[in-house]
Amino acid sequence: MKIGAVLLAAGAASRMGSRPKCLLELAGVPLVRRQLIALAGADVDEVVVVLGHYAEQVEAAVVSSPVTLVRNPSPDDGQASSVRLGLRALSSRLDAVIVALADQPMIEASDITALISAYRHRGDKSMVVPRVSSPDGNWVPGNPVILSADLRQQWLAAADDGMCRRWRQQHPEQIAWLETDNRHYAMDLDTPEDLKRFETDTGRALVWPSASLASPDGPIGAK
Repeated sequence: MKIGAVLLAAGAASRMGSRPKCLLELAGVPLVRRQLIALAGADVDEVVVVLGHYAEQVEAAVVSSPVTLVRNPSPDDGQASSVRLGLRALSSRLDAVIVALADQPMIEASDITALISAYRHRGDKSMVVPRVSSPDGNWVPGNPVILSADLRQQWLAAADDGMCRRWRQQHPEQIAWLETDNRHYAMDLDTPEDLKRFETDTGRALVWPSASLASPDGPIGAK
């Protein structure tokens, strides 16, 4: 089975103070590179990284990796516009596509491998989505997700409002859930409070790579 991936790194991160959160470093490695390492470790065949805001900075962090870089000229049009560009840039020979976020700090190769395994056992479903158990007994949808080649073609033929989250809401019968207690899938970063919570929960610090990206009070999470 040939698998591709679209890694989304185009957002403005306005709730994070308008700084490229995918360049936050964990153990000295930018989060966007950690995602690429995880995808490579799971033997994903090809990867497209979609850039937008902060494109030059993010490109500098990934340019040495064997990936295809695509720039979204209108990243504020929403995530679906970036997904579409990424899907279009992948080759046509793929059996499935992973859509991943560049700001998930804990995703590892084993998490990607588990997602691919769930896809192999999905039956006639079009997409596999992680669903993580929370302490209050509820289930929280996570990322990344994986979709079939047929669904990829449907999305490319559809308007943006027929893709991504809206498609999932409209077609729940086409989703196979990967139910798990693995918090890696549900952990992403949107606000400075998320960074502090991450350090409290994991004992690990996320650090901005340079003074130019730091908050006025210094790198969030720095020791």
